Amino acid sequence: MTATATTHTLPAKAVRGALLAAAALLLTSWAPARATAQEALPGNWLYLTVTKGDARSGDTRGTLLMCAPPQGHSRAAEACAQLAAADGDLRALPVRETYCPMVYAPVTTHARGQWNGRPVEYTETFSNGCVLEARTGAVFALDG
Repeated sequence: MTATATTHTLPAKAVRGALLAAAALLLTSWAPARATAQEALPGNWLYLTVTKGDARSGDTRGTLLMCAPPQGHSRAAEACAQLAAADGDLRALPVRETYCPMVYAPVTTHARGQWNGRPVEYTETFSNGCVLEARTGAVFALDG
């Protein structure tokens, strides 16, 4: 009976080792493929996030905005048109004149992606949602 138990233990260990090696191989080959797929997105695109409140305990929302055709959130067409007018430069978006309350409710935005073949990286914290909308228009309007 001990010989039978030993016979089954060795193949089980071998199978477990082979499965672990296969899983490790899949994980290492998957990571570069994922990065390549992300870099190969066609056209103009940005991954956008908005964090309301403190970055450590805030509420973060994110979406992928693609502009050929416009898709990603409910105001994608408007956001893509605004970005096209600013040549993808989020700091160059036209500021809409509006009166915002002087309430401090911080909102942090982040954008990463590409526009006309150039990498885009943008992060800014606004004092509240009204100021965010006045400065970035529809681009970070992820709530609809």
